Amino acid sequence: MNSIDSSNNTFDYVIVGAGAAGAILANRLSADPTVSVCLLEAGPRDWHPFLRIPAGFIKIISNKSFVWRITTEPSTYTAGRRVPLPQGRTLGGTTSINGMIYNRGQAADFDSWAAAGNPGWRYADVLPYFKRSEQSMIGDDKYHGRQGPMTVSTLKWIHPICEAFINGVANTGIRRNDDYNGATQEGVGYFQRTIKGRWRVSTAQAFLKPVRQRKNLEIRTNSQSTSLILEGKKAIGVRYIVKRDLDHPQEVFARREVIVCGGAINTPKLLQLSGIGPAPLLQSLGIPLQHALPGVGANLKDHFSIRIVARVKNSNTINELARGVGLFGQVLRWIAGRPSLLSVSPSLVAWFAKSDAQQVRPNLQGVFSPASYKEGYLGLLDGFPGMTVGVWDHQPRSTGFVHARSTDPLQDPIVQPNYLEHPDDRRVLLDGMRQARNLLRTPALAHFFVEETLPGADVTSDEALLEFASRYGVSACHICGTAKMGPASDPMAVVDHELKVHGIQGLRIVDASVMPTQPSANTCAATMMIAEKAADMILNRGTQANGFAKEMSGITTPVTQVAVSEHAVAIRAPSIMKG
Repeated sequence: MNSIDSSNNTFDYVIVGAGAAGAILANRLSADPTVSVCLLEAGPRDWHPFLRIPAGFIKIISNKSFVWRITTEPSTYTAGRRVPLPQGRTLGGTTSINGMIYNRGQAADFDSWAAAGNPGWRYADVLPYFKRSEQSMIGDDKYHGRQGPMTVSTLKWIHPICEAFINGVANTGIRRNDDYNGATQEGVGYFQRTIKGRWRVSTAQAFLKPVRQRKNLEIRTNSQSTSLILEGKKAIGVRYIVKRDLDHPQEVFARREVIVCGGAINTPKLLQLSGIGPAPLLQSLGIPLQHALPGVGANLKDHFSIRIVARVKNSNTINELARGVGLFGQVLRWIAGRPSLLSVSPSLVAWFAKSDAQQVRPNLQGVFSPASYKEGYLGLLDGFPGMTVGVWDHQPRSTGFVHARSTDPLQDPIVQPNYLEHPDDRRVLLDGMRQARNLLRTPALAHFFVEETLPGADVTSDEALLEFASRYGVSACHICGTAKMGPASDPMAVVDHELKVHGIQGLRIVDASVMPTQPSANTCAATMMIAEKAADMILNRGTQANGFAKEMSGITTPVTQVAVSEHAVAIRAPSIMKG
């Protein structure tokens, strides 16, 4: 057995980042007692109660102790604004601060990954790995796991406005669908969430907490990786700092592999600071080139969302229930273990639809909540009763980048998603906004609807709606693609189908950055799936060795999801985030 060698800081595997992927890998790899694992996390342990209480999301999302408060660069279609891109900086990563939504995407998303030269990534290949993580009582056994560490639940706190919204959407021809992670995504229903009873379930709680006492697993918090240690074209370790102390760098070494799980922003930054990336960029920063990979930091994709807000009558909304006597009552219900506002995700209802008749599969994802916020991203709740529906492009064509800003590892990178740069993205978003505002005006919702307050009923032209989106649109924080998976023949590919970095031995990337295209969903569930699959590849075992082969008999890609749509739009409330 290879035990932890504290004398020279050498382990079999060194994992950078304890988020959606890193926590799962630490659990799965250390389950083998013959290997040793070191997990490095830049942030502190997940000790704050707001990291566990679902409603604590609104309080923790701007807390710099637990969040990388990164922003985009200004751009034309953000009206010159910097858009916040909060990322988790604690055990569990963004799964500790996100909107807790469990949404896998469509079968065609993954089939397209395989078709792009990545064998083993078809929907039929990855479904067992989605199921492996999941502990759910939802839907059909063909599509859902019952024994996994990650609890996936349905909403128990039912609001009459949500029911009216769902009925209204269903009456427009978008059928009710209680399992969008099942045979088909299309339809309207309640979100599936990573919430167990009263508590958020992060990957830290589900995968790390039960195994923290393993002798072959060492978890180092407040340990920010600053560069990879290379020996020629081989990764042999990681250089890091403790509590942002640049004067006393530390080193840890890997016998077998370094596995980077920093996320789609911090992973390309770390590679670039290590001399792996586009040669012109590294030269401009004065970083010695170790290995030229032009795709590092390129191919950035994100969902750009916009919200439509309406004033409500004949009901209390979250706006009133979250303050004063209403909040006191909800706290008492939460303590008693009864359905409560404190145990819900920020967005409650999802709908998936087509923006026009030419679409062969849903390219709109919607979210709805009986709540509304003052102007500004994740601001205070409005003083009047309100409800919100939001929209984004599921498969945006606009592509951005992540570039290290300097050689200082403590400086945030340059992040430019180029939101709405492609004209098709603007067209699809306009279609989505119009569909969203129509869904607030269904007969079923008329009992509660007073008026549209944002952007307002007088905003109707394409130009006015795009100006509104530019001023008020926000990131869904579903950033991916910045170290994309692809064959060596693709000059922009960073990793191969086994997630090994092209041209560098002993280095793998396991996070949302490897996604070659954006899934039609929040990215958290797919990132967890990638980690589960990576664990098998690293340990050189297939799904059959884990009893999954028989589960796949009869599972095929649903007919409604076969074609890969060129456009996509989705909807979200202003507070929904990655996952």
